[in-house]
Amino acid sequence: MKVVIDTNVLVSALSRKSQYHWIVQQLLDETFDLYLTGEILLEYEEILIQKYSYSVANNFIAALKVLPNVYFTEVYFYWKLLTDEDDNKFVDCAIAANADYIITHDKDFNLLREIDFPKINIVLIAQFKKIIKVDKS
Repeated sequence: MKVVIDTNVLVSALSRKSQYHWIVQQLLDETFDLYLTGEILLEYEEILIQKYSYSVANNFIAALKVLPNVYFTEVYFYWKLLTDEDDNKFVDCAIAANADYIITHDKDFNLLREIDFPKINIVLIAQFKKIIKVDKS
């Protein structure tokens, strides 16, 4: 399963104390494939430094670069489907990677539910957890 993870989800899932830490664990267990662009990776790093520390950010980014189920996608066309330019990088990555889902809690992405083409599936963390369980059965 191909997934793009919005930064807000990643940041909330990184701490072992987080109720959403299972996302990071499932990534490490190779339950799904994570698709990124260089631009997404830079945003992850920037926000992780702000929320945690340089060391945490550096170690997590280094892990992403070597995990066998993390893929870097080249975006050749910018759709500009959302009003927030920062969010468009996740949409463009999902389209380029033909991702199954974007996991986000950002309400700005809800606009994508109304667009028939290109079809992009947006899920909340709780929905993704149910999807993972369904895929495992």
